[in-house]
Amino acid sequence: MAAPPAFSLVATDLDGTLLRGDDTLSDRSLAVLARVARAGARHLVVTGRPAPRVRPLLDRLGGEGLAVCGQGAQVYDAGADRLLWSVTLDRELAETALGKIEAEVGQVYAAVDQDGVDGLTLIEPGYLMPHPTLPAVRVERRDDLWCAPISKVLLRHPALSDDELAATARSVVGSLANVTMSGPGTVELQPCGITKATGLALAAEHLRLGADRAVAFGDMPNDIPMFRWAAYGVAMEGAHPELKAVADEITTSNEDDGVAVVLERLFP
Repeated sequence: MAAPPAFSLVATDLDGTLLRGDDTLSDRSLAVLARVARAGARHLVVTGRPAPRVRPLLDRLGGEGLAVCGQGAQVYDAGADRLLWSVTLDRELAETALGKIEAEVGQVYAAVDQDGVDGLTLIEPGYLMPHPTLPAVRVERRDDLWCAPISKVLLRHPALSDDELAATARSVVGSLANVTMSGPGTVELQPCGITKATGLALAAEHLRLGADRAVAFGDMPNDIPMFRWAAYGVAMEGAHPELKAVADEITTSNEDDGVAVVLERLFP
């Protein structure tokens, strides 16, 4: 009988990690994830994207199983097309947090991801989607962003860098929301206490898997809680310095199949 793999859970971020810059999965990545499955290990997508924006990618990965979405605010069952667990961000708190940030840095441009498997991404005038391939609905004014329950708020500033905007937001938001940075042009407000690690831990518990045999892949500071939860963390070559500082290993870039490079070694 073959020995069990050292890792029984593989957690991968999407943007900047498993996906190439054109939002596609390489044949090499698909092949090694199939090898992971044959070895008896589970692959979980752990992403900032909300469940509706992940569904087409999960179809390419087999269309079944769980995914952690919305920075950990959603655990999505792809096979049943339903949320096993979700947490929403209080809209009044979100609006208050947004006001505090703008009092410090001037006008920001905002978007929201609505809760639910059919939730929309709404963007106010002036907001530019960091991923132009992702669908979004433009609203006429900011008040329209709060028309339905939301899982998070996305922020952009016309002049400040992501690091500067995130640092200022953390300094003024306090306990109103959790501030994360998940990619170029993507600073986000989430429900307090919610991170990729909380969602991943819930999904792993559902699968009866533990952190001690989990390997995680990511590229941005929002992946830090996931790295701290998992036994082993692998940062991409172009990862944010904050994530590289807590990683156990640095692999090649997402364009060079960095996830596959490591998994081919771990699952020979």
